[in-house]
Amino acid sequence: MSAKNPRAGHKNPLLVPGVHRFGRSAMYHKRGMFIKRNLKTVQKTTAKKPVFVEKPVGGAQNGEKRLVQVKKSKRYHPTAIGKTRRVVQRPSVIRRNRLRGTLTPGTVLILLAGRHAGKRVVLLRQLESGLLLVTGPFKLNGVPLRRVNQQFVIATSTRLDLSKIEVAENLNDTYFRRDKKALRKQRQQQEGEIFASVKDGYTLTETRKKDQGELDKQILSVVKTSKDKKLLLKYLASPFALRSGQYPHRMKF
Repeated sequence: MSAKNPRAGHKNPLLVPGVHRFGRSAMYHKRGMFIKRNLKTVQKTTAKKPVFVEKPVGGAQNGEKRLVQVKKSKRYHPTAIGKTRRVVQRPSVIRRNRLRGTLTPGTVLILLAGRHAGKRVVLLRQLESGLLLVTGPFKLNGVPLRRVNQQFVIATSTRLDLSKIEVAENLNDTYFRRDKKALRKQRQQQEGEIFASVKDGYTLTETRKKDQGELDKQILSVVKTSKDKKLLLKYLASPFALRSGQYPHRMKF
């Protein structure tokens, strides 16, 4: 509709300036625009590809001809569609997990999982793999040098000053790895002997005992020089447990 004659004899007059009587869809059908569009469109006919093709066949009793499928159907159909395994490229450089702000060397932690769950340990440092190097010390609560994930640990407010303690550099991830070949040989020997008593494949080495004893001496010397040495010794030796009326979300560790 032209703007020069808004009211004179048009199919869609103005009711109010800017507002027409009929909308776009109504005027589309009134003007017969759909007929013009259908005339312009040309139906494209695509030739269908044959499904079967005739092929000559030798032999008098075979009919001389045979219909053969252009695209042969599959003979094998899987009974269950399995998930495709996605190959993930592992990074060449191992990224260390960020430590929580409360996890600093010397903090007393509470273990939440494993055979030593509930016991208190002293944090020494973070290793390259992101795991925490902790110890009991072993003389107090029986927790040896071990690696722990920070997800299974509660950090307490008690801290020890480990500035004078020297943690050996050989206490890394390779230090805690076990020799798989030696374990396999030991298992094969045990399987060969019918009446042999089954034993644990791990045996504690002398170097491990020596390293544990040196660290225990250093940590215990720090504990004994502190003001509340009696309380600290009892605190590290006693396991953590909840009693009736105690709620972990209300406690301050």
